[in-house]
Amino acid sequence: MPPAERLRVLQLLPEFGVGGAEMMVVNLMLHLDPERYEVRAVTFFDPRGTRFEGELAAHGLEVRYLGKRLGFDPRLFRRVHREVREFEPQVLHSHLAVLPYALPAYLASRTVPAFHTVHNLVEQEADRAGRSAARLLFGWRVQPVAVAATVRDGVKRMYGVDAPVIRNGIDLAPLRAAADQRSAWRRATGLPDSAFVFACVARLMPQKNHALLLAAFAGVARAVPAARLLLVGDGALRQTLEAQATALGITRAVTFLGVRDDVPAVLAAADAFVLASDFEGNPLSVMEALAAGKPVIATAVGGVPELVTHERNGLLVAQGDGASLTAAMLGLATSPALAQRLGAAAAASAVEFGVDAMVRAYAGLYSRALTGGGRLTTHGQ
Repeated sequence: MPPAERLRVLQLLPEFGVGGAEMMVVNLMLHLDPERYEVRAVTFFDPRGTRFEGELAAHGLEVRYLGKRLGFDPRLFRRVHREVREFEPQVLHSHLAVLPYALPAYLASRTVPAFHTVHNLVEQEADRAGRSAARLLFGWRVQPVAVAATVRDGVKRMYGVDAPVIRNGIDLAPLRAAADQRSAWRRATGLPDSAFVFACVARLMPQKNHALLLAAFAGVARAVPAARLLLVGDGALRQTLEAQATALGITRAVTFLGVRDDVPAVLAAADAFVLASDFEGNPLSVMEALAAGKPVIATAVGGVPELVTHERNGLLVAQGDGASLTAAMLGLATSPALAQRLGAAAAASAVEFGVDAMVRAYAGLYSRALTGGGRLTTHGQ
């Protein structure tokens, strides 16, 4: 299509950090057909210097940064409104904690179809201001979209509106391409081939409950001295967690890798993936691990059981149950055959996680809303 005829889509989000929601936005922006869509993103904070920002820039996709201050920043109301007025989007699509600041822009552009992807359990997704804005906007001005059936049910329960479910999608190609990097990555990082390696990819924040994971892994390390734990991610809890690892006497077996650009290679080097979160929506890290052919041990929270079937492609444990987490990790570390069987099933189950399915679903959502004369026409799925 000529540039003037492309559909203008504006993505609104707080920042391009390194979380799953940000990854979903990047994947959507990169894979919407550039011949049909002109896509721009507006983020509240200044650039973070992340690989996501680099990927978007490398593909010529524009991101506007609004320079938000920490805490409440009333300047954002006008700045968001200005960006919407300047770009004149035909579709607005928001994510995470943006609804309060975007409220004036939504109300001033009532003929523009608007969507908000709910990435987490509704009780955790937004603060009081965010929930108030959602109650005002959902159902008549903004169509919520859920990333999992559990999230959809929460939207219905809290806001009284239906939300279509569009599962987040991941780019499978890098994960498959890295499959043969196991030995090379281990050699480069000093991990012996004989070690049974667990990997966790998650921000070091309370939601992910790394403290429970470290305590559970301590029992594994005592029983299986060759066991190792790789923690990919960073956050405010890093020093606290490093101190916990020291107190548990497992520093030789635990490696804090920080933020990495080579997650597919890390997963290739691992034997299993583990996540001890207290709550989740549709965790992309679990999807990536499954796609990499790794059995997943995870707490059965939020949308995780929609991805992991106990004893088929992974093992599920109750939230906060450290003893069961230790037992599950020991089960894989002491039974390579079980780990291989679950890993093969994991790879097979991940076929449906490709980014193309997600992009088609959102493109269809945009199109149906526009053919309804700008009115929201999708209220359930």
